[in-house]
Amino acid sequence: MRRIGLIGGMSFESTSVYYRLINEMVRDRLGGLASADILLHSVNFADVVEMQKAGRWDLAARHLAKSAVSLETAGAECVLICTNTMHLVASEVQASVDIPLIHIIDETAETLKSRGLRRPLLLATRYTMEHGFYTDRMKTLGIDVMVPDTDDRADIHNIIFSELCAGTVLDSSRERAIAMIEKARAEGADSIILGCTEICLLLDPGNLTLPCADSTTIHARAAVDFALGKAGTAQVAA
Repeated sequence: MRRIGLIGGMSFESTSVYYRLINEMVRDRLGGLASADILLHSVNFADVVEMQKAGRWDLAARHLAKSAVSLETAGAECVLICTNTMHLVASEVQASVDIPLIHIIDETAETLKSRGLRRPLLLATRYTMEHGFYTDRMKTLGIDVMVPDTDDRADIHNIIFSELCAGTVLDSSRERAIAMIEKARAEGADSIILGCTEICLLLDPGNLTLPCADSTTIHARAAVDFALGKAGTAQVAA
């Protein structure tokens, strides 16, 4: 089994989901009391949020690159950034290490394509929805991403940061997100990307009216594929 390196803490609510999913998948595949060989560096999310708000993605890149280097030095054989938004600096993080970075956007795109889905609605933070890094990379991979309108983007961003990252899950926010999905379905969306690693705390893919790509589960599965030597789509970030 190869050792998985996780850059987590953004937020710790979703990082705990990664830890649980990866270990559950390893146990399911290997049986018995098997669990994953994981190294986790959990950063202080408050520091990262201040960098995001200030637009200091250069500082954020150096911050996460330092985490990646520490994981590689400690013996990690791959690295995952356990958040969609911070894949804005994935190229810089990958450049700092010699081990592969398993890229959440690439893995999500491959999952959608394998299911014949090409026009997903992206629910994510404002940074992920509005910066070109996500939609542009998806387009190069054959996926034409839809994003909510301005008011809906503000609402889902606030739900993520003010509620989900703080461990609060509200029925009213779930209803608000479902309304966004229904609007997108009427406008031609064929699927949904849970494009923030906390949104799986709010929405159950099995209860939605469109096929759903949960980026947290997809990313965790890719890590397990890598660790156990299974064929997967893990690749170095461009």
